[in-house]
Order: sequence, then C-alpha cells, then structure tokens
Amino acid sequence: MPARVVLAMSGGVDSSVAAYLLKKQGYDVVGLFMRTGVHQPEESPGTAVPGLDRKKGCCSAVDAGDARRVADRLDMPFYALDFEGDFTRIMDYFVDEYKNGRTPNPCVLCNTWLKFGKLWSYGKQLDADFIATGHYVQMVNGAVHRGADPAKDQSYVLFGLRKNILPHLLFPIGGLHKDEVRAIAREAGLNVAEKPDSVEICFVPNNDHAAFIKERHPELQTAGNIVDRAGKILAPHDGIEKFTIGQRKGLGFGSASRRYVLEIVPETHDVVIGDREELLASSLVASRVNWLIDAPNQPLACHAKIRYHHEAAAATVVPMDDGDVRVDFAEPQSAITPGQAVVFYDGDRLLGGAWIESANHHAD
Repeated sequence: MPARVVLAMSGGVDSSVAAYLLKKQGYDVVGLFMRTGVHQPEESPGTAVPGLDRKKGCCSAVDAGDARRVADRLDMPFYALDFEGDFTRIMDYFVDEYKNGRTPNPCVLCNTWLKFGKLWSYGKQLDADFIATGHYVQMVNGAVHRGADPAKDQSYVLFGLRKNILPHLLFPIGGLHKDEVRAIAREAGLNVAEKPDSVEICFVPNNDHAAFIKERHPELQTAGNIVDRAGKILAPHDGIEKFTIGQRKGLGFGSASRRYVLEIVPETHDVVIGDREELLASSLVASRVNWLIDAPNQPLACHAKIRYHHEAAAATVVPMDDGDVRVDFAEPQSAITPGQAVVFYDGDRLLGGAWIESANHHAD
C-alpha cells in the first residue's frame, strides 16, 4: 500500500507541481486547501475578473478553484478546510504588532500554526504518513536545508517547525528552480502553469497595511510626530503603522539629506529618524527561540538572517539565562527590526530562529 501524503495546495504553480511529482512517485496524495476568509471574486477557467490581481492570491476562492481543478486533473482527493477562525488569530497578531511599533511577519506564523500545525493534525486523522508543501526547501538526512533556487529559497519562514514533524516532511520541488517548475506544469497540462506568484500578504488589499489596520480597528489612534534623536519635532504623521525600521521613502516631509526610520516608539507614537549609519547594530536580543537541532547551551557560531531577503551574516548565538538569545554579528548589520525573525544557518542547513526584540545600536 503506498504511503499517504497530505499536500497543502494553494492553487499556485508550486503546490500544483508538487502534487504532480508526488503522484508520479507513487504516493497516495490528498490535497488540502485552507479557506481563510480572505475573499476575492471567483472566476471560471480561462476567464479573468476585471481588476483582479492574481499576484495577491494564495487562499482565496479563486485559488481554491484553481487547486480543485488541478486535483481533478491528477485524479486525487481534495478537501477545502475552514480555517477562518484560526486565520483571524494571524490577522489580529498583524494588527497588534504594528500597534506596538513592531513589524510583523505573518507568513512565519501561517506556516507554523496552520500549514504545519492544523493541516498536519487533519492529515493524521486521515492516517497520513507525510505532509508536503510547495515550499522551495529541501530535506537532507532528516534536516531542513535551503532550496536549490537561491532566488526562491523559503527556509527563512519555516524556522518555527516542530522537531518532531521533521521526519514527516516532503518538499517535492525543493531541488528545482522556478523555471523548471513552470516547465513541468506546462508539460503536465496544469492550468496554473503561467499563474503569477503570490508576492504580497494575502489578507492586505493592495499591500496597504495602514488601511487594513484602520478598517479592522477604526478606533485605533496611532498618529504622532516624526522626531530626531534629540526629540525635536520635524513633522506630524497619521499612524505609526505606516512606518518600519530602515524606511527612507514616504516619510511625509522634506529634508536636505536622506533620513531613515531608526525607531518607532509606541508609547508616544513618535517615529525617530536619523542618518543611515545610525541604523547599524552589532547585536540583537531575540525571544521565543525555536531550535531544529539540540538547543545549544554555549555560544554557537553560525550565519544569521534578519529578514527574508537579507544575506545571512556571520554571527554567534549566545543563550541567555531567561531563555532568550543574544546574536552577536561579526560585522554590524543595518535595520535590525523588532517583530521580524532572526534565522540561523550552518551552511545551507536551517538550525532554528527566534523573534527580534531589540538591537544594540552604535549610537545607543
């Protein structure tokens, strides 16, 4: 009897090709789609809804239709599960982080709580042996490694995986490049072969964080002032949720020299700006650490990424008595942002990660 795999299907080309490859490899594949309550108008095969941005989708009714059509073509069972209540938790987290002057990363939580949490729980009810996704990562000797395509590697958002789930993970496209995935989809006659990638947060229309937060919590007042390091008021602003550490454009006032967001102070709603050099930090403190290896009890030399598109930098992770970690960088890093993840690597192997709380700036 073939091993059973539950596959998280998003309606995109990556998870669709993952389904095709798993079927070719002889697995008994069951497709699972997450209904999250993020609504877009449905479209029929081969048609387009005017104004619909296909780059936005990953969990909408549009994507559910695409996923179901792929499952039908591959003759595999397909279920759409209602995760709207669980997804509300992620959207609330998103709002709360911005309200507290932090920059959230909802994709990490979606993967941790839903794709490799709730979906796997459902998979076990189906007596599944494995869970699979269309992520660009690889399993090597039971450990998570970066995907073969450096431009698409998604290991950063998977640092929150539980160690006990690692033996049950399959990433069918992790050893491929994106152009190879699309070529396979075309050869297999999958209707999503040319579907654009999802490049923004699925529940934030037009990538307008501030509008989403105001719509969800119209009573929330976060207007304040843009100030310099000395506290001098330079201009008013209408919401701290419009800013993130390192931001230069869209500050809302003119300046003779380039200014960058250095700090967001939720207590006063101040946005502190300064020179680019003031963004540099030699270390950070992070909490809620998750290790995919045995937790180290002494300093660990590794490479660390402080955001998704950051090039991992040489660092030492130092365990602290309270369970947090301090990450000391060999060279200062720019725009370390509270609320983002710091993720640890040994070469291509994913070691774990944590959530950034603060940075040690040279000017502090």
